[in-house]
Amino acid sequence: MSVTLRNVLISDAVDPLCVQLLQEHGINVTCKYKLPKEELLKEIKTICLYFVQNYDGLIVRSDTKVTGDVIAASSTLRVVGRAGTGVDNIDIDAATRKGVIVLNAPGGNSISACELTCALIANLASDLLFRNVASACQSLREGRWDRKLYTGSELHGKTLAVLGLGRIGREVATRMQAYGMRTIGFDPMVTAEGAKSFNVEKMELEEIWPLADYITVHTPLIPQTKNLINNEVLTKCKKGVRVVNVARGGIVDESALLNALKDGRCGGAALDVFVEEPPKDPVTLELIQHPKVMATPHLGASTDEAQQRVAVEIAEQFIALAIQLQTRRSSQVPSDWSRQCASVGRCHGAFQWPVDLPRQGNRKTDGQDDSRGRELESMKFLSTAVLAGMLTGHTKNGLNLINAPALAKEAGILVSLKHDSSNESQFMEVTVKHAKMGSHSARGTVRADELPYLLSINDATFGQSGIVLGNNAHLFQGQDHNTNLASIVSGLAAQGATITSVAVATGKNTWFVVRTAETMQTPVIPGVVAF
Repeated sequence: MSVTLRNVLISDAVDPLCVQLLQEHGINVTCKYKLPKEELLKEIKTICLYFVQNYDGLIVRSDTKVTGDVIAASSTLRVVGRAGTGVDNIDIDAATRKGVIVLNAPGGNSISACELTCALIANLASDLLFRNVASACQSLREGRWDRKLYTGSELHGKTLAVLGLGRIGREVATRMQAYGMRTIGFDPMVTAEGAKSFNVEKMELEEIWPLADYITVHTPLIPQTKNLINNEVLTKCKKGVRVVNVARGGIVDESALLNALKDGRCGGAALDVFVEEPPKDPVTLELIQHPKVMATPHLGASTDEAQQRVAVEIAEQFIALAIQLQTRRSSQVPSDWSRQCASVGRCHGAFQWPVDLPRQGNRKTDGQDDSRGRELESMKFLSTAVLAGMLTGHTKNGLNLINAPALAKEAGILVSLKHDSSNESQFMEVTVKHAKMGSHSARGTVRADELPYLLSINDATFGQSGIVLGNNAHLFQGQDHNTNLASIVSGLAAQGATITSVAVATGKNTWFVVRTAETMQTPVIPGVVAF
């Protein structure tokens, strides 16, 4: 994937290394921080001084909210990058619909966020009504020797629940194990065996609540995690449970937490993030002032090392796009492992039926991505490749791997994938369904030559080796081998085509893949269905 990147706007303060790297690679950079929304909308449309075009890229941190209005304001914006973990301040749906790539730097601040989490957990081990390290230090400075007043509890032997076992969650678990804590956790994307590899016992949430002495959350803020720690959950938890949130405001219900602190269900909380930042809501302000709460102003990434890492990481991704290398951190496109199979998916998609996209605002039945197969790192990416193949030539909206799923949804297309790696060869099976046009399944693979092979369609198999897919291959469905093949050959010849190969697969229906020397649109031929 490559895009033209000549002008980039940076609207939040980032480490100077980001600007330096971009400029060293010929990218013009404009830095304008803390712009109100209306000013940002004007700026994103502004013609740059050195190039007669608008901004191609936008880099933000947490302050700038990249809403649908911001994305719509520019006709040239191609990529938005967040110098940090998560992209919840960017309207992913609006970006996806417009084909704008969204990047982030998920690994840059992992260690810093982890270390802050561990420090907050250690501080919560003290009874915050009577003692913590800062209070004890201040007491001594004031000339008091209040040893008995500042008595706390040990972390050793306590149970820490880690909700979200990604980079930060794993680092936290590993470090707190050194304190002698039992670590349990939940993450729908991590298997029990995977969690066990870093000494975390995976459990379901309902199993975790009554066991945890401490709960720390390390998930993105999405509909499934909003108010994950709520009044009902806090009632189910062990009395006196302590809660830590260095992830995103909104994962912990602030009102429910305040009530639980007041009635004793919660024994303490450490919060680095809030629903509104800076906090203005009276409930949040009361929560921050509560004596059993330790609150910090979103410091999870506030180390020199983290700031440099995220700045360099996001700059490197922009540079990679600009010099036509493949990006690694797109929030809509996965890592390189799956790319080798994408050609199979795209070719399979191209061989599905023609589709009619609904006009803007006229939605048909919802399409879905029903990707399956844990062996692939990103089945969703492969289903997107299928959709891109299907929709090529049927849309004028700038089709690419970013917006293909949204356009397919409007067309009422459903794609499901299965991946079989039970032997040395790995196979992918694509099933495409449409309410009006039925269902077809295609099975394929990528071999050592890295070429995409079609093995079968529905119950019809193309021999033991299959056929190589690619340019100038035309697919037809018929009922009678000899009659249909004669019609296909005659029809292509009438179009001036030179046929270079023919492959036939017979099942309930007969399928023909005919390759021509010329690049041409598959013609309509009487007696057969052209795909």
